[in-house]
Amino acid sequence: MSVTGNIKIFSGNAHRELAEKICRHLSCDLGSASTDRFSDGEFNFQIGENVRGADVFIIQPTCPPTDESLMELLIMLDTFKRASAERVTAVIPYFGYARSDKKDRPRVPIAAKLIANLIDTSGADRVLTIDLHASQIQGFFDIPVDHLFAAPVIVNYFQDNPIDNLVVVAPDTGGAERARAYAKRLDAGLVLVDKRREKANVAEVMNVVGEVDGMNCLIVDDMCDTGGTICKVAAALHKNGANEIYACFSHGVLSGNAIKNLRGSHIKKIIVTDTIPLDEKGLVLRDEGRIEVLTVAELLATGIKSIHDETSVSFLFI
Repeated sequence: MSVTGNIKIFSGNAHRELAEKICRHLSCDLGSASTDRFSDGEFNFQIGENVRGADVFIIQPTCPPTDESLMELLIMLDTFKRASAERVTAVIPYFGYARSDKKDRPRVPIAAKLIANLIDTSGADRVLTIDLHASQIQGFFDIPVDHLFAAPVIVNYFQDNPIDNLVVVAPDTGGAERARAYAKRLDAGLVLVDKRREKANVAEVMNVVGEVDGMNCLIVDDMCDTGGTICKVAAALHKNGANEIYACFSHGVLSGNAIKNLRGSHIKKIIVTDTIPLDEKGLVLRDEGRIEVLTVAELLATGIKSIHDETSVSFLFI
């Protein structure tokens, strides 16, 4: 689909700061729109400028409050299609409900598929996202999905700030491919952790596969929600003789007791990207030096420009 109109960037309320950073990289202004709410809580959205024939990109991670963020995205998509935008791309740095991607127990939903259907139906022409919890979610959409990875941003950080005697740790077998990619780029060893999850948000580390005694460890994951998994992995690594323990993940959900769990863990430092804005407690952890936030604004801006120019985004992959 060839688009002749100018790039226009708009944002909901989920992460306006990230949208503004993206606009700075693209040397454009954030689009004018009303994003307030009626007294009963309903989203009151109105575009404040002409978008007819434009190539529109909506920056809106579906992060907590997840349902509010999602509903804002759906309403914005519908509004831009009705305003005759030539193409509308949903830029979803963090795709919520991604963990509900299969029926692994009786009588549970596949919510990720439902969300994909809603985004399709609301008028999105394509989706740009970062580090889906499961890559096969791309197949839930009937529109093109550009699936970027935060790995280049995080890997560059550790290349600029190298750690001696490093091994990269996959917190579960599902994360082995991601950890292997990091280990290759950082010229480090690879360790796997066998984990058994009995129920949602409750994980038990079973076994560390690989040598960590006297080594510095980097736990790599796509997201951190309550911090239960990553803290138990860190405890297992410490028990097996690991020296310093670091962690990195793309999406800092940090819900529930996450801050308390991370504070009380064996993790020395956490690297996270700004696909999700840190809440007040997360900002305190950042100010304490326990969390460092890297921005994905340039990565997303480059992806947006490539989509607009109809050029490949494969060079952005690790």
